[in-house]
Amino acid sequence: MLLYGKNSILQRLKTNPQSIIKIFLDDVFDDSYILDIASKKRIPIIRLRRNEFLRLKRADCLQGIIAEVNKFSYVPFRELLDKGKEENLSFVFLDSISDPQNLGAIIRTCACFGGFAVVLPKHYACEVTDTVLHVASGGENFVPVSMVTNLSTALIEAKDRGYWAAGAVVEEGQDLNKTELPFPLCIVLGSEGKGIRQGLQNQLDLRISLPMIGASLSFNVSIACAIFCYEIIKQKSEKS
Repeated sequence: MLLYGKNSILQRLKTNPQSIIKIFLDDVFDDSYILDIASKKRIPIIRLRRNEFLRLKRADCLQGIIAEVNKFSYVPFRELLDKGKEENLSFVFLDSISDPQNLGAIIRTCACFGGFAVVLPKHYACEVTDTVLHVASGGENFVPVSMVTNLSTALIEAKDRGYWAAGAVVEEGQDLNKTELPFPLCIVLGSEGKGIRQGLQNQLDLRISLPMIGASLSFNVSIACAIFCYEIIKQKSEKS
């Protein structure tokens, strides 16, 4: 995989340098802080002429640096369940989220708040790609991500381990501002077009809506995730 952009690579250097195979630089790149860390970690650095560098990865915001890194490592779900109990994690289940920008933003949000893990379906959804890692801006180093064959089955397993399941719905849900959330908690977020699939809806213990006083539209899923994560962290701290 290719990681690109200063923030993404700097966070990887700080938290998981062993996953970096080599770093490619545009011949005018001069961030001494990043270069110093990479040198201390003994990571090979290769300088390229600009036209050679740009052929490595077609993307915006390369910022003159690209790192070749190990393939993204998903956490096995049952291992994640154990980790969730040990570290008091809340799980964010993502149903049919296909946009890598949204997935990257969600991982970054979960990293910023802390105390979250992400669960993805194997089929009909975005996996963790180079673009996801770039948008996550290093968040993948702080958020365990699991990929499962069947999201409904995984949610049932989590419930069997004591988790509650709450789903974000656009209409006819309890107002988030007036809901006392149960813990430990899985929050299920669906795609903007189709919402949460019926099989998953059947496993929900409660349905929650975000109050919208303004226009009758819908929140982007990454924005909705940020709102739910904020409320989860707030209520967790109030109960601790």
